[in-house]
Formats: sequence, structure tokens, C-alpha cells
Amino acid sequence: MSGSQASGEAGGGRPPRGGTRPTIKAVAAVAGVSTAAVSQAVNGTGRLSEATRDRVLAAAASLGWSPHASATALRSARTRTFALVVRRPTDVLGADPHFGELITGLEGELAPRGYGLLLHLVAGPEQERALYERLAAEGRVDGAVLTDARADDPRPELLLRLGLPAVLLGAPDSGLTVPSVGLPRQGAGVREAVEHLLLLGHRRIAYVTGPAELLHTRLRLAAFRDALATARTEPADVLETDFSEAAALTATERLLTAAERPTAVVYANDSMAVCGIGATLRAGLRVPEDLSVVGYDNLPLGRWMHPRLTTVDQRVQEVGAAAARALLARCGEDAEPAPPTGPPRLVVRESTCRAPGP
Repeated sequence: MSGSQASGEAGGGRPPRGGTRPTIKAVAAVAGVSTAAVSQAVNGTGRLSEATRDRVLAAAASLGWSPHASATALRSARTRTFALVVRRPTDVLGADPHFGELITGLEGELAPRGYGLLLHLVAGPEQERALYERLAAEGRVDGAVLTDARADDPRPELLLRLGLPAVLLGAPDSGLTVPSVGLPRQGAGVREAVEHLLLLGHRRIAYVTGPAELLHTRLRLAAFRDALATARTEPADVLETDFSEAAALTATERLLTAAERPTAVVYANDSMAVCGIGATLRAGLRVPEDLSVVGYDNLPLGRWMHPRLTTVDQRVQEVGAAAARALLARCGEDAEPAPPTGPPRLVVRESTCRAPGP
């Protein structure tokens, strides 16, 4: 912090001495908010609380920062950077091409407008909260793309308090306080996968899910159970994982050694499905003749492997692009949000076939 800014704070918010012109960063520091929040308070935009807006305007007045000069100052305060904070272990992120597809979709909309992504990995909720607070306090980002909507998710309220615009990647009906971008009817893809397996004669179908705290895990698992219940069939097993390679291998080995081995397994993403196919082949079984496998994401790797992976296409790049447009629009850019339409769809390839006989 410059000497003029420091003296402004030490003096209870008095204008800086020596004729130094106050800055938007000085106003943000005195008010205890981000520069984006100062912008919203001055322009009457965003979703700031009245108390926060009043505090910002009072800080601006005490420092002698005139609202009539705000336009130039706010333009210079723009970072043209959005945060993408991912709560995953580094080894899981490195092994999952999902985020590469997501970033491709985001950057395809951001880069032509001169915006970029600031990617951070965090281990848990406390580190995540502290990171957002630091990014806002330092004025390093203009907004954030949130991944993995969770039960009792604290991030929307946190970013609202910090004055950072945000969008959430997930089902449009997530019910949270930030705009959500995703394909409608998220459970449709899993339901279609189960119906496909049932038509092939499978009755012992297992599901390897992600963490139970994630809303999409709960939604897809409910669709899986409902589709089986409609056919008066119970799941062969449901195993929760953390999306890691080790967890996928452990889950698959447990299924393959069960007294009644399933004839088909649906995995929560393509990366785990690929691990499952590898474990099945190493166990001396064939895919799909002995075990049919379905993934979720429709990543390029599913088309490159043998057998090619039957999977649910959730159009990751398209959703990423839509999220970028929505966040740009929230930050005042001329971008049409244009949410994606149409539910996830099953893509049938070679990793599924008719159930083996008795």
C-alpha cells in the first residue's frame, strides 16, 4: 500500500495529504471491499447490501475520491481476469481431461475479448474461502467461475459479500444465489444410459459415483435409481469415490470380485470409466462381452481407446463457453448469455453390448 493510502486509513479515512490523488484501490482498502465492489457501489449495479454500498460511498467521500471521476478509474482498475478455483487434488485434476475441455470452452469466449483465467487448486473449503477473500482484497480478478455446486454451498454468499460477480457451472435449477449455467434435465443422460443397458438385457447394473456432497452426484444418482425402479430392478451396487484413479480401480475390483458380479457399470466420468476398463481387462475379463461400461462426459479419450467408450455427452466445451458469456455480461461486457439448450444425451459406442448369458 502506498504511503498516501496508508495515511488515509490511519487517519480514520481522511483524504491523503500532499495533493496525491486518491485511487479506487484506496477506497476499496478503506471500505474493506474489492475494487469491483467499489465499481458496483458507485454505479448502483451488482447485488451489494445497502450497508456495504453505504460503507463504500462513505469511504469514497472521506478520501475525497469524486464519483464523477469514477469512469476512468474503474476502467484502469479492471483486471480482465476471471478466477477458476478448483477443489481437487492435483493428481485428480491432472488425470481428468474434463477440465481441459472446460477451459477450452471458457477461453474460446474470453481470449478474443482480452480476458483470461486465473486457475487455482485448493485442498478444502477453508483454503477456498481464504483464496477468494485474498483475490478480492488484492483486486486481482473481476469475477469467478464456480465449479461443482455443493449442498449448503457457501461460495455464492461469500462472493456476493466480496462484491465479485460469479456464475456457477451446474444444473440451471440449482436454486443458489448466483446464475447457474448448464444443460437442462441433468438426470436425463444417466436415465438414458440405464434404459440402454436394460434394453440390452442387463439386470445387474452398478454405479460408481463421485462425492456425495456434489449436487450433480445426487441428481444423477437419483436418476439412476429411478430408472432402475421403473424397470422393477435394484442397483447391483452403488460405490462413492473422489473421482481419483485409485478410487476408480478400487471400486471396479470390488465389483468384479462380488459374489454376483454386475454385467454393466456406469461411471460418473470418462476418466474413471477408462480406469474401470483397464482393471477389467487385467482381471482377464472382456469389455463389453463380460462387462459393459458407460462413462459420462464424452471426452475425446473415449473415441481414441479400444473399445470406444459408450458415454453421456454433457457438452463440456459448450457449457464452458456459455458460462464465460454469462460472466462477461455480468461484468458489463457486450456478450449474449445464450444458455445451452437440450439435455445430456447418450452416445453409444463399442463398450456396451448384450448382457452375457447365465
